[in-house]
Amino acid sequence: MSFLPKALTVPATSALSRWFASRAPKSDSATLNLRNVYIFFSREGMLFAVLLVITFIAGINYGNNLVLGLCFYLVSVWLISFHVTFAHISGLKVQLIEVTMAEAGEPVWVTLQLRSESRQPRRQLLFGFEQVDKETDKKSSKKIKPNVDSQNSVLVTRLQGEQIIRLPVHTHSRGQFELPRLKIKTVYPLGIMRAWSYVYFARTAWVYPKPEAFDWQAQYSVASLEDLPTGGQYRQGQDDFERLDNYIEGESLARVSWGHVARGQGMFTKHFADPVGHEQSLDYADMPAVHHEQRLAQMTYGAMRLGELGVPFKMCLPSDASAAAPMGEGDSFAQACLLRLAKTP
Repeated sequence: MSFLPKALTVPATSALSRWFASRAPKSDSATLNLRNVYIFFSREGMLFAVLLVITFIAGINYGNNLVLGLCFYLVSVWLISFHVTFAHISGLKVQLIEVTMAEAGEPVWVTLQLRSESRQPRRQLLFGFEQVDKETDKKSSKKIKPNVDSQNSVLVTRLQGEQIIRLPVHTHSRGQFELPRLKIKTVYPLGIMRAWSYVYFARTAWVYPKPEAFDWQAQYSVASLEDLPTGGQYRQGQDDFERLDNYIEGESLARVSWGHVARGQGMFTKHFADPVGHEQSLDYADMPAVHHEQRLAQMTYGAMRLGELGVPFKMCLPSDASAAAPMGEGDSFAQACLLRLAKTP
């Protein structure tokens, strides 16, 4: 519970956050040292501190050497715990390896490499990005305390040498996403002291719009191939599916009929007639929505569907230059289109 006035709570928190950030410049690799490692009593350690005060006062007040001896013994335990806990986290190296792209509302995944050069293994290290509920922050001017959710954190029970971990970070809206600070903490070995550190990464992530289906999707849909006969025969009554051919090495795996592979009938390549068999144009101006973000969401759906089908297509955005939009196909090209949608103003 905070005893600060409500008007001073948010400024005080912001000032403290800026002070932490000033001691740990943004970088994709960081080494924990005296400058950016902090240590204080844990919640259980506060009770231990109260016990130290009580035993010291009782020993002095009653002149009892046994109580004073117990007090000095507990002080020595506290000093040893202070040193071991701080040394346990100091010297750890953290490097950012990869940041994935995600749709709005879904988490991006951050891959980190941990490296310890200490001869003794490090134990019970908790890693997690601070998750801030921006929706709640917009609705209320009260203090919003960033919290490391236990479900979105990773506990490394033993670290010696190098180790790779992956952590999720929740996203809220489309565009460039700045990673929140990474919190590393430990209460090893006795739980009396809590040592922690913050790491601020310079790299950012990109968040593309959440896909939104629309009526125009019908021209990109294909018939189910689960019940189609083999041998490259044409299925009557279908305007989009044309035939199945034997798979030739080097063809796109997106066109493989995996239903036949699962039934042990071999690998066949799907071929489509109009309109799927030809190049498609995914144009911003053709989207039925009125609002800008909704149009981008519909284009996201179209790009993902065309990428799954392996259909060659191009995507035209209002921010594109006068040069012709690039043509491509497959999942890799669809991912490049999603990145373009994420970067669209």
